[in-house]
Amino acid sequence: MRTPAVPIRVLTHNIRHGGSDLFKGELSWDDRKQLLLNEFKHETRYCDESFICLQEVLHDQLGDVVTGLNQDIYPGALEWAYIGVGRENGQEAGEYSPIFYRASVWQLAHWETVWLSETPNIPSKSWDAASVRIVTIGVFQHRKSGNTVLAMNTHLDDQGSRSRLEAARIILGKIHEYSQHEFFNLISGTFLAGDLNSEENQEAYQELTTTLLDAYKQVPTSHRFGDYITWTGFGYEDEPRSRIDYALVPKESPKQRLKVVGYAVLPNQFDNGVLSSDHRAVVVDFIL
Repeated sequence: MRTPAVPIRVLTHNIRHGGSDLFKGELSWDDRKQLLLNEFKHETRYCDESFICLQEVLHDQLGDVVTGLNQDIYPGALEWAYIGVGRENGQEAGEYSPIFYRASVWQLAHWETVWLSETPNIPSKSWDAASVRIVTIGVFQHRKSGNTVLAMNTHLDDQGSRSRLEAARIILGKIHEYSQHEFFNLISGTFLAGDLNSEENQEAYQELTTTLLDAYKQVPTSHRFGDYITWTGFGYEDEPRSRIDYALVPKESPKQRLKVVGYAVLPNQFDNGVLSSDHRAVVVDFIL
């Protein structure tokens, strides 16, 4: 008997860390957080299989997001959980790249944090990286269908070209490792989401797309929603706006059955003029 198709929505958003060193045009986390929470709730309300992948999340922000997602939810709504650690010490220090999911929909089979360095099992940075960088990896089994997804969320370095290239190679290596892993016979779909700090003509994107497909390019232009640009800044930065936030998937095969059916880039500014972040969210709809 054929397993019913499972709709999956992945939202990825660099929410800008909640530190006190504000850019010109940037408002504090307290002024921005409800805008982001409203976005997360709206975009995932009617897809219980959604994953929310965030970047630049400090520990206090993580607490606000967990509380906010699970506060005042409508009757019958399902509670959110997350995986992830702070990148500086593998506990609560530094930025997280967490993956949020509904625990009554997805059973967490396994998860890990990998440091994108020459010592991937301990908090560290290598090559020309300006900051410690990580990828958060989770294996999630859909409770109703039994389908299992390998979910990955990352934020690559904004300064080091070599470190971005090497990080991309580590991530591809992990995907290969899981294809040979104890979960090999279970995993039926894989996605990588995050802020790559790499445009299409740059190292990380070029390396990753030797194996993975850019979800943006799997949806016809006439069917996409929103803008092309994902990094907008707060309006006063010198560098040009760009597309550096992505969702990537392996090519479809008997073992990789995630099909891209929708792609959107959400606005990050409305009538009140407040920028919720210096990035726009990317939302991708899949059928598994």
